[in-house]
Amino acid sequence: MTRTARLSLILTITATAIGMYALVAWAAPEEESDSPAPVAAMEDRGMNILGSFDAPSGLTGYAATVQGRPMAIYVTEDGKHAVLGTLVDEQGNNLTADPLERISSGPQNKKAWDQLEDATWVRDGDADAPRIVYEITDPNCPYCNEFWQTARPWVEAGDVQIRHVMVGILKADSVPKAATIVGADDPEGALERQERNYASGGIEVTENISDAARDKVQDNNALMEALGYFATPTILYRKTNGDIGLKQGMPRGDDVEKILGPKP
Repeated sequence: MTRTARLSLILTITATAIGMYALVAWAAPEEESDSPAPVAAMEDRGMNILGSFDAPSGLTGYAATVQGRPMAIYVTEDGKHAVLGTLVDEQGNNLTADPLERISSGPQNKKAWDQLEDATWVRDGDADAPRIVYEITDPNCPYCNEFWQTARPWVEAGDVQIRHVMVGILKADSVPKAATIVGADDPEGALERQERNYASGGIEVTENISDAARDKVQDNNALMEALGYFATPTILYRKTNGDIGLKQGMPRGDDVEKILGPKP
């Protein structure tokens, strides 16, 4: 297969990519950069470049994130053009997934894990449970409630503790609800009341919410934004090899046991 034919296989445009990023050539940015001009231009537009990796056909791959989602950039041999998305070979095998996962889920997810550990969170489950999962949770998020219900067998068996980093981003009363939970005398009990009564409106908001409780929720909001996460739930968990995994949105299928472990 010729180089031109191989290049024609490049790029199934990622649905989450911002349209202006795709399949164009970029002029070099005004500020000097060690990166090729197209990559430097993407950095200027807010894309976070995590590292590079080898790719076939004279291409160089770069792992990046956009709004917290991993994405690959492939720069041509002359360094003047780039395409974004998934590279496949003659058999249609995905050549992007492994290097993108290796680079994007390593240091970045570990850093996020450490920051969430230091944030304000409410535990769901036994403090001695061996598996720890961090979840960014909005009280008004239906998928957060669905995951709470899905996780009951693992939590009640004492296998998993879920540390809910409470945020308020979805509705006008999300911050008051989250602050009510965070500021309660028994935050764990308040979280349970919220989730068990979700269908009927959740927890009743405290009339006099402390500034400290509100500030903790706002700090969590700011942390979520700084990490580039855009969905609730956002879940971080430890994989079997010790790496930190990331799931944004409600886990489905095999993802549930990847996050929570074998079902008890």
